[in-house]
Amino acid sequence: MSDIHIRPGVEDDIPVILALIQALAEYEKARPEEVPVDQAVLRQSLFGARPAAEVLLAEVDGEAAGFALFFHNFSTWQGRRGLYLEDLFVRPALRGRGIGKALLCELARIAIERGCARMEWAVLDWNTPAIDFYRSLGAVPMDEWTIFRLTAPAIGRLAER
Repeated sequence: MSDIHIRPGVEDDIPVILALIQALAEYEKARPEEVPVDQAVLRQSLFGARPAAEVLLAEVDGEAAGFALFFHNFSTWQGRRGLYLEDLFVRPALRGRGIGKALLCELARIAIERGCARMEWAVLDWNTPAIDFYRSLGAVPMDEWTIFRLTAPAIGRLAER
């Protein structure tokens, strides 16, 4: 088995990060118009003056095998920030080699180093392999919570009230 190398993404990785995001969207059966992100948006959002998120890349034999994109949220009850995993993706041909686990282990180290009270993420309810994988690591589903979302048109309407 090849060695897995986990490292922070850098600006030169933007084309690779975009390709991995597009592969994730394809895996999740998203329509192209649902994924309008491009290199310029990633450059600003990940490496601009006020980065909104960070990314870890997993490499096997020098090739991008997967990524984890994350940012900090905040727990009012804990009074500390948390680490929110927005996306975790491993190329389908490379699954089962410990790449996802390696990415999550690195995220756990980052969370501890930064004093995070918790790590959280969402998973699609049809993604049984991912759910089983997360449970095997000790993660528990937050069944009593329902995620709500406003998108651009609804945000605009709400802001005008």
